[in-house]
Amino acid sequence: MRQTKFHGRFEDSTRTCDRPGCEEVGEFRAPGSRGHGFDGPGDYRWFCLEHIREFNAGYDWFEGMSADEIYAAQSPAAGWRRESPSFRGAAHFATPRWADFEDPLDAIGARAEGIRNAARSRGERAQADAARAVRFSAREREALQVMGLTQEADKPQLRRRYSELVRRYHPDRNGGDRSHENRLQRVVEAYQVLRRAHGFS
Repeated sequence: MRQTKFHGRFEDSTRTCDRPGCEEVGEFRAPGSRGHGFDGPGDYRWFCLEHIREFNAGYDWFEGMSADEIYAAQSPAAGWRRESPSFRGAAHFATPRWADFEDPLDAIGARAEGIRNAARSRGERAQADAARAVRFSAREREALQVMGLTQEADKPQLRRRYSELVRRYHPDRNGGDRSHENRLQRVVEAYQVLRRAHGFS
């Protein structure tokens, strides 16, 4: 359907005005009872020029909003507080708006492509997580816990952490206090395991 720039008129519309008793052509689109959503485009009502003007004059954009929602919508910064889906780390797929497409099939295709891309991204992340999980054996992962390191640690971090823990728990650094000897022994054993780990090679 072709839309002209004059008041959003659809000149080739074959609809009749939705105003009861009016027989004019419904060339102007107005929001219906159901808005755009995940399940598809919303409903529209179609009016002639006279009745679309009447509709617009009485239309309340804030209908159904709470006082807080109305206040937020009236703010000059409305719409800028939310992070754009393109830059949000947690969002991997922004649902396309039905109003952006003339053909609903195009919108469905865009939605399906977005879902496929999101699933592909999740699969790649899962593979990367699995690869990190098998970087170290169960014994090596236990040693990492003893050292207080994550699986993303490298050899320089391992050496620095070992030196730090030895200084912390060695009796010579604690006035001869040997109460941390067991902890020190576990640290030494963990370091011996990790310094030979393939995950650090």
